[in-house]
Amino acid sequence: MKAVVIRTFGAPEGLEVVDLPVPAPGPGQVRITTEAIGVGGVDAVIRRATIGGLGLKEGHLLGSEAAGTVDAVGEGVDASWVGRRVWAFTGLTGAYAERAVAAVEDVLPLPEGLTATDAVTLGSSGVVAHFALDRARPAPGESVLVRGAAGSIGLSTVQLAAGRGAGAVAVTTSSAERGERLRDLGATHVLDRSGEGGADAPEGFDVVIDVVGGPGLPGIVDRLNPNGRYVIVGVVAGQPPADFGTRLLDGFRKSLTFATLSLDTVPNADRQKVRAAQFADAARGELRTVVHDVLPLVDAAKAHRAMDEGTVFGRIVLVP
Repeated sequence: MKAVVIRTFGAPEGLEVVDLPVPAPGPGQVRITTEAIGVGGVDAVIRRATIGGLGLKEGHLLGSEAAGTVDAVGEGVDASWVGRRVWAFTGLTGAYAERAVAAVEDVLPLPEGLTATDAVTLGSSGVVAHFALDRARPAPGESVLVRGAAGSIGLSTVQLAAGRGAGAVAVTTSSAERGERLRDLGATHVLDRSGEGGADAPEGFDVVIDVVGGPGLPGIVDRLNPNGRYVIVGVVAGQPPADFGTRLLDGFRKSLTFATLSLDTVPNADRQKVRAAQFADAARGELRTVVHDVLPLVDAAKAHRAMDEGTVFGRIVLVP
């Protein structure tokens, strides 16, 4: 089968299309003939080796989520899964391929009316957005800033924050055209990537959901209101400065809260319950998915170049 591996960590050119044996599902697993593969920020972080300690080696098969049809099951898995259209989380590896395996507890049937492309656009990002907002607890009328709103997590967060009754949903993005598209999804104020602009935008925010991280993070911490809550869910711009915590202590009298969120800490049953509800909402048109482009699997490097260039609005999807 065709698959995409990391031959050299770093630039997109380090991705290589290879032929690999078709994997057999192990105990408790299903195998999926993939129809759509999500290209997410976490894939870029892994490819760049931004986060250390993962123990990944050259030849790593990239990808964490795919949708398609179950074609085989492993020991202990009900055979009725065969032939079902599903979304699957494959962990840190395995989705960028014509066939993928996943633990059956990480597989979710697709409702009627939801395409495989929509499933991988929403499957991980929508759940991250949901639990990030749960951690930040924005009350009705409070202001929310979504930093890095043009990605799939940010787009889901904008919609969910607006749906929870936020008084203002501000976003950071790179262009006026993107800003208008974000307004259509529920944003009320549009700022540039540094958090500036928007003459009518709030000076401070009660909640920040941050997908970006990077060197600009301390300046956004400064924008928190008293009792403000900051939740970081990604570091697509790299690690923040090592001393960014001093900004929190400088604002000691504001009683600020800073938190990280990884879905690894959310019980799987809770993730799947929220994901199933979001899939149903999307199938009814009540939660919108935004697809930037659909590319052949062999063009994975092109997809990653677009992410590195910052030109992606929504999610890129690969198809075998």
